[in-house]
Amino acid sequence: MAEQTFHVTSNSKGLKTDIETADQHKLVIDEPEKMGGTNEGADPLSTLLSSLAGCETVVANLVAKEIDFDLQSIDFDIKGSLDPRGLMGTEGVRPYFQTVTINAKVHTSETQERINELQRITDERCPVFTTLEAADVQLTANWEKA
Repeated sequence: MAEQTFHVTSNSKGLKTDIETADQHKLVIDEPEKMGGTNEGADPLSTLLSSLAGCETVVANLVAKEIDFDLQSIDFDIKGSLDPRGLMGTEGVRPYFQTVTINAKVHTSETQERINELQRITDERCPVFTTLEAADVQLTANWEKA
């Protein structure tokens, strides 16, 4: 399969960024009013965690087909933590997530052993998960039957 390129364009005013993908999907990234934004969209870090949920969902569905897994649906609850001093410019404090915890409820007739297999393969292949992993973010993933 040939390498794919992803492309977005953006226009920003203040802290609000209007984004359009190459497929002409639109999204807004902003900050809450208390941070100086207009609160017209999710903040960038919540958007990153949302991308993780979406990417894991896509990859899990691909993997489920490959391994003949009965994946009816999957729900994610994802939390990330960081030290805000890093993004505020404090030297020696990294400006990105320290930890991300992923809790997944898998709607399936499969056993927990098979759920663990689905999770392992999904995490190995998910571009967003592996990007966070490469950044040395402490990832904790708990997938269980719903």
